[in-house]
Amino acid sequence: MASAVPTNPCDGCYRGWAHGQLGESREAAILERMLHRSGIGERYTVLSPTDTALEPGSFYAASAPPSTAARMSVYASEAPELALAAIRLLPELGRVTHLVLASCTGFTAPGLDQVLARRLGLDPGVERTVIGFMGCYAGVTALRSAAHIVRSDPAARVLVVAVELCTLHLQPTQSLERLLAMAQFADGAAAVLVSAEGAGLALGEGLSLTLEDSAELITWTIGDTGFAMELSGEVPGRLADALAHPALAARIGDPAQTEAWAVHPGGRSIIDAVQRGLALPEDKLAHSRAVLERYGNMSSASVLLVLQRLAAEKPASGLALAFGPGLAMEGLRFGWIDGDAG
Repeated sequence: MASAVPTNPCDGCYRGWAHGQLGESREAAILERMLHRSGIGERYTVLSPTDTALEPGSFYAASAPPSTAARMSVYASEAPELALAAIRLLPELGRVTHLVLASCTGFTAPGLDQVLARRLGLDPGVERTVIGFMGCYAGVTALRSAAHIVRSDPAARVLVVAVELCTLHLQPTQSLERLLAMAQFADGAAAVLVSAEGAGLALGEGLSLTLEDSAELITWTIGDTGFAMELSGEVPGRLADALAHPALAARIGDPAQTEAWAVHPGGRSIIDAVQRGLALPEDKLAHSRAVLERYGNMSSASVLLVLQRLAAEKPASGLALAFGPGLAMEGLRFGWIDGDAG
């Protein structure tokens, strides 16, 4: 497993941009207090220091918000570079038979999967799967897909890549809730090589759930000025209730019997909700909080960074959980093995 983030920090830029939306209003003071309590220390963007300078003519200080076309142009040039930065940190790529790509922050055709395969010099016959627009839980979906491939073909070597450029999609607004939601997101990439050989995290049973009457809680809508996210303040409470529900609790099992928890760091309130819903000790979510503090929410890539940290501890058992549009949840059991996965 490997990961990469851009070099340009964007938290200070965002604060200036967000306060520019609110002026000297009461909401501006609330925004500052909430940002201070967010659990996020820094976030990073593929945009250049010039683009984030908030000076006239820069990306977010133009006379009109950047168009979707302008944002997709940046995605087409920057997403491959960030993905490759993560892939090239893998100790040994070797033979790759399958490529599974997760990304919900941009579209290109030919796809990013083809671009990466060509840039990496992969065999033209490599099997490619693209997981798009599933949001933050797509990292779990990508890993689960790779596990299914390897189980059906033990000779397969699957390269899983998650790359997200969330900072391309800021939307001018005077809504405090929307500004707080956008304040969590950042850019990042992760790469994982999945095979049936050697030591590593064995990928086990999947777990999926879509909550009833929750379709409006998290939405991600394509508009003329990028992709607009709506993230309801009801999400943490609904999530905590769902995790404590007997039907889901029976599928998760006794949390005390699971050694490691790779919970998507969607925000401080999300991590708190999972801890409350599953009655987990504080230390069980330390890696999720650390990823949030250091990088913010990088959508589908985030849970993979948590798994990367956990892998160093070689846990005997674990459960990855991530959440996204719906409200929906995807989970995957894992545990360290010293030999072949079988």
